[in-house]
Amino acid sequence: MDFSITPEQEHLVQAARTYAAERIAPFYQQRQAEERFDRATLLEMGKLGFFGVELPEAAGGLGLDALTAGLVLEAISAADYNLGYHPVTVSLVGQILHRYGAPEVVEPYLHRMTAGELIPNIALTEPGAGSDAANLQLRARRSGDGWVLSGEKTSISMATQADFTVLFARTGAPDSRAHGVSAFLVPLTDDPTITRSAFNDHGSRSAGRGTMHFDDTLVPADHLLGEENRAFAGVMTGFDYSRALIGLQSLAVARVSLDETWAYANQRETFGAPLSERQGVTFPLAEAETYYEAARTLCHKTLWLKDNGLPHTTEAAMCKWWAPKVSYDAVMACLLTHGHGGYSDEFPFEQRLRDLLGLQIGDGTAQIMKMVIARRKGKDAR
Repeated sequence: MDFSITPEQEHLVQAARTYAAERIAPFYQQRQAEERFDRATLLEMGKLGFFGVELPEAAGGLGLDALTAGLVLEAISAADYNLGYHPVTVSLVGQILHRYGAPEVVEPYLHRMTAGELIPNIALTEPGAGSDAANLQLRARRSGDGWVLSGEKTSISMATQADFTVLFARTGAPDSRAHGVSAFLVPLTDDPTITRSAFNDHGSRSAGRGTMHFDDTLVPADHLLGEENRAFAGVMTGFDYSRALIGLQSLAVARVSLDETWAYANQRETFGAPLSERQGVTFPLAEAETYYEAARTLCHKTLWLKDNGLPHTTEAAMCKWWAPKVSYDAVMACLLTHGHGGYSDEFPFEQRLRDLLGLQIGDGTAQIMKMVIARRKGKDAR
């Protein structure tokens, strides 16, 4: 396996690091207070090519590989973990639209999304269908030349600020589960039949998690993505990619926190010597560094497998459950190293912990990811 990238790709990654440090990081805590993304920043990022890095140029992307997209995401997430939700969602939505949508319908959305003009989201989770994702109740029924949506989606990132959604709905019989699910491109703005509200969350408030309620919302027939009743098995495979990206999104926070904490340990003195000379201080950081390197290598391997057209469902599930936990534990060690100051908002560690906790739940809990791993490994052993 070769995780190296070309000089051109490295130039893009370095540009993302520089932009993130100068234009994103200083406003991390401000965005949390504002509870939404800054659209002007998204436009700047779109112009620099930070969204849809792996999408074909015809779809508004740069036509590069998934590994490079992951490295760009790392740079953004190190500066603002929550802003990393946006490129992850663009990559996932972009793949779905490009593969399954009618070109004349989806291309304007693809190009405006990668340009930073539109915010997308994915509407899968429902009040009774979180981990049991195939148990959808929101209905889509045929009506004339279109579809009518009725029901609720909940725990949706960017629920209140997204301009459009890729929505999964029940089109088959009530008990058809995964065999009766279809996907739709649904515009969200200026539609009185759609009601949205935000949750008062513990963290990641700028991502705006919340609910979306559809009260007989009409969607044109050509906004169906893929085949009727066949969306779950096909489209859900895209989550293997986003799970690897989420791993890197989380690990970026661990990396910046560890860098800050090593620097602090070198300059902070106790009993006449720097903290970095105290094994009780440095051993937890050394352990966190080890787990970080292992988890990041796993994420890179998963993206390499995707780039080479190889199965990566098992590895993606490993990335999703382990990397957020590794990152949370690393940031906790960093907070404790900073003592009473680390416990306040004088430093960003407390916010990073609150933000990281969300992706130990969203996009598949650790228990669900371990089920995926066990099923795959059990099947391979037969």
